[in-house]
Amino acid sequence: MANRLGGFGTAAALVLSVGLFVPRLLPSNPDDWHKKTEFDADQTLTGGVYRILPEKAQRLMQFAAIAGQDSATTVLAGSIESGMVTFVSRSKVFGFPDYTTVWQDGADLKIHARLRFGYKDFGVNAARVDEWIAQLNAL
Repeated sequence: MANRLGGFGTAAALVLSVGLFVPRLLPSNPDDWHKKTEFDADQTLTGGVYRILPEKAQRLMQFAAIAGQDSATTVLAGSIESGMVTFVSRSKVFGFPDYTTVWQDGADLKIHARLRFGYKDFGVNAARVDEWIAQLNAL
């Protein structure tokens, strides 16, 4: 019985170690995440969110500044000058990456946030993006 419990403990420690370190160590390839997605309406998905901010021309810089203030978020690719920026936001415990791409589409600002691992984000991306939008609208 003790051997079984010891084996279980070892397996549990291995799973925890993989869960804690692998998401933090895997690289994020900009070619996979820094791209526009076609959509024409706000939508909350199981693993992400689409948002369109109509008539927000020239607001990309302000949105990027707001996202950049989030301590869990960094720029993966792009720039204000190129008209598109992709951010990586990592969860606190496991470091799972979520990607948010924002770009100017004419007079509209488009935002696509999505998870990398799994299929359900429990509303995390929608909450993060909606908070950033609220901050942008408060300016």
